[in-house]
Amino acid sequence: MYRIGIGYDSHKFCDGKQLVIGGIKIEYGKGLKGHSDGDVLLHAIADAMLGASGLGDIGLYFPDTDEKYMDMDSSIILKEVLNKVLQEGYEVVNVDCVLIAQEPKLSSYYGKMIKRISEILEVGEACVNIKAKTNEGMGFIGRCEGIAGFAVVLLAKLTEGGC
Repeated sequence: MYRIGIGYDSHKFCDGKQLVIGGIKIEYGKGLKGHSDGDVLLHAIADAMLGASGLGDIGLYFPDTDEKYMDMDSSIILKEVLNKVLQEGYEVVNVDCVLIAQEPKLSSYYGKMIKRISEILEVGEACVNIKAKTNEGMGFIGRCEGIAGFAVVLLAKLTEGGC
């Protein structure tokens, strides 16, 4: 049995933080403002996994009102979400992601992001896909005010039982 989930996240740029996307540090003059490290890609993947497994969303487990999650590495968040999904009897089949960013250009980081995400999710690199698009100058992304990420995750049920 299979379950599919979709996730989304966006954050605005801010000064004084390292830009981290897909668990990888990106060379850029600004970071993303968020309660954790602001990794829009890992947050979108986590939300997709939680949705597919019927476990709600990232805010239920990592609320931005809790100081213990301040500046947290989103790799830890994604690993904890994976553990919750595995406890429900699911495994990750594949992940497909889209980053929307006017800048910086991200294609040179795909390989590192895929490697890191596949390590966290305990799947082969061929099971993770990333692509990036610009917003053609439109909206907050087009004005270089922030970045958004989308993810679709397919899970397979390992144990007997339905939805």
